Amino acid sequence: MAPELQVNIRYSPSPDRFFNVCRRISIRRWDDERQSIDMYSFLGTPTLSILSNSFITSSFVGKHTPEITSSVTRPLIPASTADHRQEEEGRKSSRSLLLSRPIPTRRLPAKKIKEDHESHKVSNELPISQQCSYGQAVLNGMNVLCGVGILSMPYAVMEGGWIGLSVLFIFSVLAFYTGILLRHCLDSKPGLETYPDIGQAAFGTVGRFAVSVILYLELYACCVEFIILESDNLSSLFPNAHLNIGGLHLNCHVLFAIVATLGVLPTTWLRDLSLLSYISAGGVIASVLVVCSLFWVGLVDQVGFQTGGTSLNLSGIPIAIGLYGYCFSGHAVFPNIYSSLKKPSQYPSVLFTSFAISTAMFAGVAVMGYLMFGESLVSQFTLNMPHNLVASKLAVWTTVVNPLSKYALTLTPLALSLEELIPANRRESHAYAIIIRTALVVSTLFVALSIPFFGLVMSLIGSLLSMLVTLILPCACYLSILRGKVTWTQVSLCTLIIIVGVVSSTFGTYSALSKIIQNLS
Repeated sequence: MAPELQVNIRYSPSPDRFFNVCRRISIRRWDDERQSIDMYSFLGTPTLSILSNSFITSSFVGKHTPEITSSVTRPLIPASTADHRQEEEGRKSSRSLLLSRPIPTRRLPAKKIKEDHESHKVSNELPISQQCSYGQAVLNGMNVLCGVGILSMPYAVMEGGWIGLSVLFIFSVLAFYTGILLRHCLDSKPGLETYPDIGQAAFGTVGRFAVSVILYLELYACCVEFIILESDNLSSLFPNAHLNIGGLHLNCHVLFAIVATLGVLPTTWLRDLSLLSYISAGGVIASVLVVCSLFWVGLVDQVGFQTGGTSLNLSGIPIAIGLYGYCFSGHAVFPNIYSSLKKPSQYPSVLFTSFAISTAMFAGVAVMGYLMFGESLVSQFTLNMPHNLVASKLAVWTTVVNPLSKYALTLTPLALSLEELIPANRRESHAYAIIIRTALVVSTLFVALSIPFFGLVMSLIGSLLSMLVTLILPCACYLSILRGKVTWTQVSLCTLIIIVGVVSSTFGTYSALSKIIQNLS
């Protein structure tokens, strides 16, 4: 339960002054949390916290990456029914969607709260907009889906074979359908805004807590993937780099993992992440550049193509399932895209267009990469590209730079939730927040060094977490919230999707964990 906000007044002020103090503190806290902006949503969408999904998402980035990121800076467990009702009323009147806990203050007119917020708004935060156009929403959807998962598409084909590529299209259709189900869940009751809200409407406090924890875990795992990604690609650029400190030898992978961690660490201390959010909004551009670089190397630089390839590899299908599933884990942000649309009726079309373009990019990269490098593929196709070519260098450096801006945005929702544990009278001190965030960053470094297998970790995330967020939970929440109103056809389809999700999650998680343990031993 989120701790109540305590305000110490030394001189027994008048009631009006007390209420004004409470209101200003709530607005200041709201401003601080808004700066954890969803890295997946930009170009006219509201400024969002990444996940609550805070989440993520976030709204829990996703992929995370992953890039898994909606707003989880609101409390996971409401203090009480009365407090929750009061918070909902305040949310509707003031549009302050990210208050982290109920504030014991008088209900003020919406106009007055809006004016007060405008007077305290930081000068460089992104503008809030509830009028997102069709094109902007499509770009947001693509930014959610086209993360680092695209780097492993050729590797997924190598693992599962050409026939296994059909799993990509099956998951695309199923994920699109469950994305539509989330809209029906949001429309079923007033006040539902985020994925955790849907979880609470379906299964109460336990549902909200479970959804939020899953989204936080996905965010944390995405941060680990970022460190592994940086280490692998920088090592490919500078394979001879090493460092000896006393009797300790650091090879290029360990060295660059540490360098990447030290590089992102200061960004996690920032209170204002607006600049990083603008940079990370270029995720679509970065993905397009990497895809174009691959096609340029294959078609213009004529690296060559290999014929044949495995038709079906049953032993590798579970790994491929996790990799394909990871690519479509953007559902935590879909509620925010829906709520930001100028014309909400366009949401199905927006979702269809985003999925169609993203799936085409995934399939194109998968086919081109496998034809170019065949069975010699590693988990990221950028590591297979000849580094003496300009297009290859562009792809690798784009892959290196892009996650550096997303790391802090991905980690912030989790950090904010832990900072709620700081005693209220010490929460104004930024030192405690720095300690918590530093500990989180260092922990992701240790996990990345312990399991430095980009493809296997991605498959594990896709199987264990993305299947839950993308397939299982949307169907379960839909059936729970709209029970009695759904047809037998819808019940049967949702049940089938849940079964597919559970089976895929079970086999994918087991296979990924088995291979990770095997490689570690």
